[in-house]
Amino acid sequence: MKTNQLKALKEDRVAPLLAGNDDISLAGKVSKDAIDSLTRQITAIEVAVEKKMNLKRPYDLLLSMPGVGRVLALTIMMETGPIERFADVGNYVSYCRKVPAARFSNDKKKGTNNRKNGNKYLSWAFAEAGELARRFDPEARAYYDGKRRRTNAPIAHSALSHKLARAAFYIMRDGVPFMPEKMFA
Repeated sequence: MKTNQLKALKEDRVAPLLAGNDDISLAGKVSKDAIDSLTRQITAIEVAVEKKMNLKRPYDLLLSMPGVGRVLALTIMMETGPIERFADVGNYVSYCRKVPAARFSNDKKKGTNNRKNGNKYLSWAFAEAGELARRFDPEARAYYDGKRRRTNAPIAHSALSHKLARAAFYIMRDGVPFMPEKMFA
């Protein structure tokens, strides 16, 4: 079962399986109650933060991207700041730490200069968005699978995150919704 299907269950399906062992059954019930309680508290915090934030135009457009929900859209919007400060998409993607920072001489790798420059929170946000897009969006999954056949999983994940960062730049700069036909063409 998928996570959302488990969350939607109203009946207790675990207790009958553990009917013979009361200790494990009790531990499962306590864990489920704790998870439900924390989920309600996290939702309350997210709602309060959204009310306090001055949600600008890019927020609703960022939500149209695959893998980007309320928290990631807020993170991307707030950590980016004014998009006009980036001359072009390459500068933005570099600031998001989504391009390799390697130094080469005579086709030999000599180091990784400026590897930690940029915004670590944007790097995290686009990595998370890439993973969620890979799992839940068929077009992103197809792109990831195609990359994965040619290279390895970390490089394919990084390439998908890079594409999402580029898409976010154009969404925020031009004020347009996400267009999968441009990203996955």
